[in-house]
Amino acid sequence: MGELLCAPFAAPASPRRQSKRSRTERRARQRRGHDPLVENKRLWRLVWSSCPGIGWQRLERLEAMFGSLELAWVASEAELTHALRGHTRLSTRELDGINRYRAEHGAQPISRPPSPTQRHEWAQPGRLLPDDEAFPPALLELDRPPLQLFWRGCGSLWPALWESQAVAVVGTRRPSRHGSTMARTIGRALAEAGWPVVSGLAEGIDAAAHQGCLEAGGRPVGVVGTPLNRVYPRHHTELQGAVAAQGLLISELAEGTPGRAGHFALRNRLQVGLAQAVVLVECPLASGALHSAKLAWELGLPVWVVPADAARVSAAGSNRWLSQGGTPLLSPMDLIHNLGAGPLRPRAQVPAPPVQANLLQREAALLAALGAGASLDQLCDRLRLNPGTLSERLLRLELAGVLRSEPGLWWRPC
Repeated sequence: MGELLCAPFAAPASPRRQSKRSRTERRARQRRGHDPLVENKRLWRLVWSSCPGIGWQRLERLEAMFGSLELAWVASEAELTHALRGHTRLSTRELDGINRYRAEHGAQPISRPPSPTQRHEWAQPGRLLPDDEAFPPALLELDRPPLQLFWRGCGSLWPALWESQAVAVVGTRRPSRHGSTMARTIGRALAEAGWPVVSGLAEGIDAAAHQGCLEAGGRPVGVVGTPLNRVYPRHHTELQGAVAAQGLLISELAEGTPGRAGHFALRNRLQVGLAQAVVLVECPLASGALHSAKLAWELGLPVWVVPADAARVSAAGSNRWLSQGGTPLLSPMDLIHNLGAGPLRPRAQVPAPPVQANLLQREAALLAALGAGASLDQLCDRLRLNPGTLSERLLRLELAGVLRSEPGLWWRPC
């Protein structure tokens, strides 16, 4: 636990996936530095982020309508109701909850400048906001970005997560013996190759992947659907403690948040947002893991699928993905061969040839879409590019020794 709640890092310059909007916001953050106004804004976001009934859309609406969250705090009931209309409309119960929360913390929970007591109360360690340097920018591109992230464990893992340099392993809570064995083996192989292993700390596939990662001395990342001070299922107390000690625990739920089934579905989007690839080990037709695979596909991430017995109900959903574009994963080493060394594995100090290094950087999106192999038609669909443009780019990669072409207009990594 030596790195428990250690400070997050100063983020690197060029993430793998980052929109123009998030790049602009990041440059603005760097220019602002330690401006007192920035600290004040951050503290007010922390205050409002803990308010019952306030989510991402309502928080953004309040800031836009009042000009600042500080002014929104002293708004009347009528003003709040007017500001949060339409799809962000408050129910009477939600408005009462906001009023009780404001009364509990007084008319000015944050002063100018903030007092030491206020900083201690709100700016606690193990909490990230979207404007913080270490907040993974890929999470901002989700339909419902998290208002905040609570974390516990090795802060040194945030650089890898900031660049989505991790692999998510997902699947059913009730796997077959084959599924459990594969998940454990995959978790171990990823850890040995230096990849953080992201999963949800649920029973079944999640637990097996984390256990394999832990056994290999790797860094598991558990994204949970409960507050960090609560363990679910309860018999995972030891496993969750081991993940926090050796890796990282992450939740978007504050302590005291009541448990809801929907929280586990929302957690799935965070797992995908932190990952560079998703491995679907085994799941039935009705499974949260399928939502993770679908979201990964929509975000342009490769989805690997472990084939299983066609007659097995617990694998009907994952098997179906094999006909929907998922890449079959017959051996964990196929995955490692495709991904290469992870961010946590020491690398030989041998620089790549400048021309090839630049080419790989330019074609990162194409290589990610290619996965373990794809046809020209599949790549056109995934990247939404015409065949002529793609063929030229594939040829350059082939001439550089990065790809090899096969019959049927099919390409694979060398």
